[in-house]
Amino acid sequence: MICALLIFQTPELPDSLTNLSPWLDWLITSRADVYAQLAGQAHRRFIKTHTPLDGLPVDTRVTYIVPGRHPLDTAVSLYHQGGNLDRERIRRLTGRSEPRSIADHRPPLHQWLLGWIEQDVDPRDALDSLPGVLWHLTDAWNRRAAQDVVLVHYDDLVHDLDAEMRRLAGRLGISVAEETWPALVHAATFARMRARADSIAPDPSGVLKDHKAFFRRGSSGSGTETLTGEELVHYYQRATTMAPLDLLEWLHRPSGLEGRGN
Repeated sequence: MICALLIFQTPELPDSLTNLSPWLDWLITSRADVYAQLAGQAHRRFIKTHTPLDGLPVDTRVTYIVPGRHPLDTAVSLYHQGGNLDRERIRRLTGRSEPRSIADHRPPLHQWLLGWIEQDVDPRDALDSLPGVLWHLTDAWNRRAAQDVVLVHYDDLVHDLDAEMRRLAGRLGISVAEETWPALVHAATFARMRARADSIAPDPSGVLKDHKAFFRRGSSGSGTETLTGEELVHYYQRATTMAPLDLLEWLHRPSGLEGRGN
């Protein structure tokens, strides 16, 4: 949404966000259709992907914007987003089957989060696991000095959206008139996007049970709130074996106003 607002410089976008920024690796839409859609666009293109940075081609014409947040908050978001998916419709659309006991019958959040922390998996095969999340962010962190890789912390977007949007505009080489900024920033707030969930939520195929539930909370801390002090210590110990300390300090910092990354 931020990229769309910066490119078009109006909250009244010319098309749905899903059409303007197609999800490149969404299996429900064929690759040929996505490529044709992108080829037909006359505006500066901005593409959504869930593929980690090391799975994308390096192209000097592209700026790679990589969001990060506390991994425990990422996990809680994954848990709730998973519960908001119509699994049966996904099975029909993709023609793929998955174990119903795994997809449809999950344990309570606390139990699930403890299991997520303990997962010992190949990060390349389990992108949403703790090893997978930290693998991806470590790679992006190591490339952050490059002109074309920009890291954005979720908490910075929550606490100072105006400053972060201006920073991204600078990195993208986009000029915005001063009088235009307030409307663009307001349109990108969590509250405004949640109010427009039916037109904003990325759901072209109707796989979400509730569009507003996609915008569930909009703040941080749900991960640490779920665990006991002892469980948190164990999580932090495991995380230090998977990522550099400076990255973990950036991800785990208590306030989005301190120590912004690049």
